[in-house]
Amino acid sequence: MRLGVLISGRGSNMQAIVQACQQGVVPNTTVAAVVANQQAATGVAWAAEQGLPTGVYPNKAYANRAAQEAAIIAFLQQQGVDAVCLAGYMRIVSPQFIAAFAGRVLNIHPSLLPRHGGPGMVGQAVHAAVLVAGDVETGCTIHWVTPTVDAGPIIVQQSVPVHPGDTVDTLAQRVLVEEHIAYPKALAMVAKGVVAPPAVVATL
Repeated sequence: MRLGVLISGRGSNMQAIVQACQQGVVPNTTVAAVVANQQAATGVAWAAEQGLPTGVYPNKAYANRAAQEAAIIAFLQQQGVDAVCLAGYMRIVSPQFIAAFAGRVLNIHPSLLPRHGGPGMVGQAVHAAVLVAGDVETGCTIHWVTPTVDAGPIIVQQSVPVHPGDTVDTLAQRVLVEEHIAYPKALAMVAKGVVAPPAVVATL
């Protein structure tokens, strides 16, 4: 399995995926390309240092999402990518993007979906919502991407407690530790055939 990993920032989950593939934690799998949609995404430099093909496609450089996605899809296909991991990629992908990779698009979300998911629920906003709701538990979810945001079939979830006195930052750090465990675990399940892409996505 050849992965394309999409990021928007430092790419810590991307690094965890790369290392898990190199160490055989995710069997028969390599990261074939890393893509960022922000010029300032520092994770791209790390990926380039590892000798990975990288591409930067800033949101503002394209007239619309369709044009940006067409460029990204072309690059990923040139690298022989057959599955895509959204790893802190701060832009919703279209049904056309999902279909380009036969439904093999995965995402990580920093909550226990279906709680605190949907449009606008990204990054720190998710952790803030957990605290406002008074949840005693949160975590992260790896799921298949479908046209409905954060509603695809769940592959793996990792949970953490919410402590009294937690802030958005302390909660985010605790969840991030589990994210680095959850994504390789989910990819290993996919690589081993334990889970398969949902048919409804694969036929879009």
